[in-house]
Amino acid sequence: MPMSLSVPVTVFQGEGNAPCRQACAVSGGAMHKPLLLALLLAIPALARDIPIADAAAFAEASKSVAAGDTLILNDGTWTDAQLKLHAEGTAEKPVTIKAQTPGKVIFTGSSRLSVGGSHIIVDGLWFQNPTTEQVIELRKDSKQLASDSRITNCAVTNDTQLTSTASAQFVSIYGARNRVDHCDIAGKTTQGTTMVVWLSNESTDQGKHQIDHNHFGPRQKLGKNGGETIRLGDSKTSMQTASCIVEHNLFEKCDGEAECISNKSCGNLYRHNTFKGVSGTLTLRHGNGCIVEHNTFIGDGAKGAGGVRIIGEDHVVTGNRFENLTGDDERSAMCFMLGIPDSVPNGYFQVKRAKVTGNTFINCKHNILIGMSGDKKATLPPLESEISGNHIQTSKAEAFEIKCAVDGVTMKDNETSKERSNIAPPPAAELTGTSWKQ
Repeated sequence: MPMSLSVPVTVFQGEGNAPCRQACAVSGGAMHKPLLLALLLAIPALARDIPIADAAAFAEASKSVAAGDTLILNDGTWTDAQLKLHAEGTAEKPVTIKAQTPGKVIFTGSSRLSVGGSHIIVDGLWFQNPTTEQVIELRKDSKQLASDSRITNCAVTNDTQLTSTASAQFVSIYGARNRVDHCDIAGKTTQGTTMVVWLSNESTDQGKHQIDHNHFGPRQKLGKNGGETIRLGDSKTSMQTASCIVEHNLFEKCDGEAECISNKSCGNLYRHNTFKGVSGTLTLRHGNGCIVEHNTFIGDGAKGAGGVRIIGEDHVVTGNRFENLTGDDERSAMCFMLGIPDSVPNGYFQVKRAKVTGNTFINCKHNILIGMSGDKKATLPPLESEISGNHIQTSKAEAFEIKCAVDGVTMKDNETSKERSNIAPPPAAELTGTSWKQ
């Protein structure tokens, strides 16, 4: 009769990856080696917690990281640490890079984190006073982008006066279906948008990112273009459908330039964000078919505080609140720009089929301005557009300032009052930013 062979198999599990020996009973000895191999392959790989002491240890661990593994970075200051990782996790077993203690792993100098692959989570890291041109980027390199990954509970902050002339970003989002949430991002002083969603005219799987529950803190005036806090796309890729969601974020004193948010792609949704004391606007600069809904814009005494600027086609601006905004011209609470005939991609496309409905304006210096020119060649007024059901409370300013022909704009059911009555207080902002900095 065939003999039974007990073969010890070592697998790793438990605290500190301690080995645990298990025995597999196999009949027939050597003639059943294929069966033994099948049994070995059937044993699921167990997730590992891997302590990481420094950048060299991170590089070594990245060579064998597998789905479900967690790289735990030791508390302390990491100076000029260049961390790169490509990994393939799954929805059930993501690859995680996290701080031993959230907020206690501090990167300084030219430190940089670049991750590509899928289902990767980065949690609890703090980049202080970065000097590199890219701080966090969701790609390992130009060919290894990230998808279905997440940056959460992290911070990128600066409290120094850097003077670099190179364009730099704190966070660069590539690939598809990534999320940046509950982060603190503040203090950028150099050229370049704070957070950018990058698109390609060649990719078929991109965008659909989510940016939510972040605190975007002060950014000082740059004095030129390139000081946005968020930009989705650019003029070269502005006709790409990004379908990103930007929601439940708090923007405070983000004064880098006139465009706090610069939309340069199609199909994006901006909702439930709060802009407080921001000397700038949410600008639908390029791209079509975006929705801006249920956001709150509060001037809070800031000079040049604005609301929404509309350029392009098929945008919807609804249910927003604009209060005590002080901006002029293109920084009015609501501004329709003139279009340029046969505009180039980085010009001004004519406003068509815009819907501005159900918004509330309270004590703004300029409420709804139609026909602002951003270029001497801009002459085309809005077409097939609607302004309806808005409530405008103003004791001094005009409800509407019209600087162009408006026969292409339907204006109906808008209410104007001098007294603040029957206007509910603004909704309470949700908690934003990291849990460990609150």
